[in-house]
Amino acid sequence: MSLTSSLVGRALRRALRARARRLADERFWARNALDMQREQLRWLLRRAARTRFGQEHDFARLAQLEGPALEAAYRQAVPVSDYPRLKPWLDRMFREAEPDVLWPGLVRDWAQTSGTTAGEKFVPVSREAFAHNRKAALDAVAYAMLRGVDPAWVFAGKTLVLGGSSSLVVEPNGMRWGDLSGLTTRLMRWPFSTAILPSRETSLLGDWSVKLARMARESAQQDVRWLNGMPSWTLKLFDALVEHARAQGRDVACVRDVWPNLRVFVHGGVRYDPFEPRVRQAWSGDPAGDDIPVRIEAYAASEGFIALQDRAGDPGLRLNLDHRVHYEFAPLEEAQSEAPTALGLDSVETNRRYALVMSTCAGLWRFMLGDVVEFDTLPPQGPPRLRIVGRVRHFMNAFGEHIIVDNIERAVVAAQRACGLATGEFTAAPVYPRPGESARLELAVEFESPPTQGQLLRFAQAFDEALQRENMDYAAKRRNDTGIAPPRVTPLALGAFHAWMQAQGKLGGQHKCPRCANDRSIVDAVVTAAQRLGPSVDGAPRSSTAPSPSPAPT
Repeated sequence: MSLTSSLVGRALRRALRARARRLADERFWARNALDMQREQLRWLLRRAARTRFGQEHDFARLAQLEGPALEAAYRQAVPVSDYPRLKPWLDRMFREAEPDVLWPGLVRDWAQTSGTTAGEKFVPVSREAFAHNRKAALDAVAYAMLRGVDPAWVFAGKTLVLGGSSSLVVEPNGMRWGDLSGLTTRLMRWPFSTAILPSRETSLLGDWSVKLARMARESAQQDVRWLNGMPSWTLKLFDALVEHARAQGRDVACVRDVWPNLRVFVHGGVRYDPFEPRVRQAWSGDPAGDDIPVRIEAYAASEGFIALQDRAGDPGLRLNLDHRVHYEFAPLEEAQSEAPTALGLDSVETNRRYALVMSTCAGLWRFMLGDVVEFDTLPPQGPPRLRIVGRVRHFMNAFGEHIIVDNIERAVVAAQRACGLATGEFTAAPVYPRPGESARLELAVEFESPPTQGQLLRFAQAFDEALQRENMDYAAKRRNDTGIAPPRVTPLALGAFHAWMQAQGKLGGQHKCPRCANDRSIVDAVVTAAQRLGPSVDGAPRSSTAPSPSPAPT
């Protein structure tokens, strides 16, 4: 332990004590949530009042309003937008290097978003946006403090950040773009940089296979105590780490043998449940064994850092209310209309689906992110907590089944637990009827070990039954096989999805696999990529269909 690291940790602990106490006061956040959000909006409007967009939409006048009148007038003046609608404004900033367009000054830093199926998108990252991300990262440390983690102890070891490449492209007009993690890494300064892994040289690598091997080699002898990463890519690192340690002659059975002091895992990007058995296996050597002691789920995007898990075991993520972002929520049924209605925290309901709309401190005004969320708690009962349940454009409704990502993920987890099978990545798609083939759903899923025909049949049946419990429309179509036949499960080897993502140029720690689609483009491409790797799963059947008839839910 270096003196520098010790001093940094102690200073951070002192700085975060008051913030941790404030975050722990749930009644304060429940009582003040609406006022906090209105204050964020007023600050944003004042800050951007002299921009081209602000002048066109009369931000100076709006900023003088208070309470519900402020939000109502803002919604009247500014329509809900998405990337295509804002693109002409963004191009003026990015392509033409024009200042004072959507946000004050010249925004030089741009995050290339990690969309898997869409084209390239570049999102502005202002100085205020960097501060917003830094504050959210410190809140994660504060939440860890509330669960008994001492920052001074953490900084006595190392923090490993499993992000994208930190290599940036600099355009002739001075605009810098790349992964958000690369933009933030550039700003990491001494003394904090002394506690962060991987090295700058490794973080610059674009070849993900080489990068993982380098990260494993650099960190195998380090005292890693805090880990940030997406579960799917973290598992890849864990495999490489244990393999490297064994190659060096160390007697290790699991990650805990290599990093015995690893205490905190901050993860996001994908639902954790489907990966939990494999993370436990990698960490402790047993899929039903110990998990990494403290896990904190983060809801972060290139557009903003939205929420953090504040309670152990609670899937609800607490909205970051005072981080220079204003949130609204469009009912899902209106999300793809020309002029969707968007509601504030005072008008939303629990257990109803909404598309998230943000106004950010980088000039994204009433921007529909594309994520679908549900609230578990709302003021005055508690701080607003939400869960990500899907994407506006990632759904299945080929036969009137109205399936969203959350339905698929929950059904896969239920099938895992029913059959004792560990899975990797997965995606679902419709199978359209044709001669000899009934309409049905196909689930392409990676299995850690080859399932037998019997196991695959049980998995397909358990998946089908769980999906019927999760989705009444699907259950109605499945009843007596009148609308949809039993689902087909196609087993794939681990690595099939990453092979497909590599072919798409989307390999890396900030990219994720879509869980479902309303067409077959993704599932067919993944299965084709898997065939190039070799057999689906060595010794496993090519696919299996749930038995018919499937029992209807009671």
